[in-house]
Amino acid sequence: MALETRRGPVLVAGAGDVGQRLARRLAGAGRDVLTLRRREAASAPGIRALRADVATGEGLERLPRALGALVFCAAPDRRDEAAYRALYLDGLRRLLDATHATRVVFVSSTAVYAEDAGEWVDEDTPPRPPAFNGKVLLETETALAAHPGGITLRLSGLYGPGRESLLRRARVGEPGGNRWGNRIHVEDAAAALAHLLELETPRALYLGNDDLPARDAEVLAWVRACEGLPAVAPLAGPDTGRRVSNARLRAEGWVPAFPDYRAGYGPLLAPGV
Repeated sequence: MALETRRGPVLVAGAGDVGQRLARRLAGAGRDVLTLRRREAASAPGIRALRADVATGEGLERLPRALGALVFCAAPDRRDEAAYRALYLDGLRRLLDATHATRVVFVSSTAVYAEDAGEWVDEDTPPRPPAFNGKVLLETETALAAHPGGITLRLSGLYGPGRESLLRRARVGEPGGNRWGNRIHVEDAAAALAHLLELETPRALYLGNDDLPARDAEVLAWVRACEGLPAVAPLAGPDTGRRVSNARLRAEGWVPAFPDYRAGYGPLLAPGV
């Protein structure tokens, strides 16, 4: 199957931060890459930028019919159910109608899980999305499951350059508590997508996370200690949140460059600390 994906271009639909990193990674490996965004974007060596709106269908007629692979990693411009449904569920259907791809990878989210007492979740954990965003994403996953070669990658919280809200929270002295957090560096997310395009016999579902879920207070305290800021007493309370396992993705050869928050946040700390 991986050999089949090399016979046509890879379309990255939703070329934001992760999508652009993926496109550059694929182009650097010699792949023919198309990127799709709502707004005009400049092409780059090995990457041809196209403008279209997946949420409305405007411009999709510009896409080549035959693709080696399609990666759908778009993000909505509004956080409401109508915007999610138009982009994800309806948008995926439009893309599948407009193109034919040997392999389709959809970037979903661990928001499809309801566990909220520190439990571990993996690909066998039944999804029970508590909010509209997770519900729409799960509907989209279900629609993709009927497509041969469809793969869903549920990512946890993205972080990295330009995604530094946790560092700001640490610097203003937020105490944090016992909520388990899960994260994946944007570069590791792009690497995971590239890896799924190359697997010979991929599974239909993977979770994308680093190796070390951690409580909020622990990460905030580490940042403050590294930057020489005063310690702040954490909030007391029971464990909340969940812990996301990356065992399946790791077992199939993916290795994160940033295996924990220390590796990922370290380069983002204030200079001179």
